[in-house]
Amino acid sequence: MAFRELASGLKFPEGPAAMDDGSVVVCEIAAGRITRVKADGRTQTVARTGGGPNGLAAGPDGALYVCNNGGSFSYVKRQGLTIPGHAPEGHAGGRIERVDISTGRTEVLYESCDGQRLIGPNDIVFDAHGGFWFTDYGRGTKSGRTHGALYYARADGSKITQVLRELITPNGVGLSPDGKTVYYAETFTGRLWSLPLTRPGKAEKVEGFTPGIFVGAFPGLAYFDSLGVQADGAVCVATILAGGITTFWPGSKRVKHTSLPDPLITNICWGGKNMKTAYITMSGTGKLIAMDWPKPGLRLNYSA
Repeated sequence: MAFRELASGLKFPEGPAAMDDGSVVVCEIAAGRITRVKADGRTQTVARTGGGPNGLAAGPDGALYVCNNGGSFSYVKRQGLTIPGHAPEGHAGGRIERVDISTGRTEVLYESCDGQRLIGPNDIVFDAHGGFWFTDYGRGTKSGRTHGALYYARADGSKITQVLRELITPNGVGLSPDGKTVYYAETFTGRLWSLPLTRPGKAEKVEGFTPGIFVGAFPGLAYFDSLGVQADGAVCVATILAGGITTFWPGSKRVKHTSLPDPLITNICWGGKNMKTAYITMSGTGKLIAMDWPKPGLRLNYSA
């Protein structure tokens, strides 16, 4: 599929969010900053958060809520690509931040849950009730890997709950159009999972040996990154190694892969008048692109 390059030279871009003025805000993880890409391609720094801003979403107050992994990846250049690796020595953990878009002021909302430090917050989505779901990817070091988790939290900083634990590199997170299901993708397993919800922040217990309901996997070798949900309920997962967006239709075996020329495709969001413009981060080559998408994306609960 044809695409348009909006910006290049970005430092491992992730977490795109389409803004009301037609611009797109992205996280530059490797630069520790949040950047606005304007319609004409010019870039503007929104905030310098430090650490590793990994994913973001607009909240009910118009601020940006950021999953900051605390700098949990080191980066190497290989064959013209920027590739994330192990956590650097001394990585202490990550945090959830609130960023004022107009001033760039950044405040920490959460650094821990029930006395346990957040390790590497990764992706975030708000529900219609003003709370948000986020994944904690965990951390990889030369000596091993820590498990990740799925959380639900209030936007005012008053409460955070761990919903699932001992997950293997949980990454992308999203909600079904009716808000009754949360989806999350695991990177190294290359699997997409769903979890039925009973009320805000509360999940139905899934019986058996798995933490959730298995939705699907890539038909071959691939890692999964962040995700977005279409208005029709299909889940679009950014796919690493295979390089593209893999779309699943929950409840069916239908899978479609849209290939793109970067093995490190990390995220997708939608904007435009009819929500049929997809914005995709090509992190290996440091680009933000736009392309016409065959189906509209799900309009998020909040925008800025």
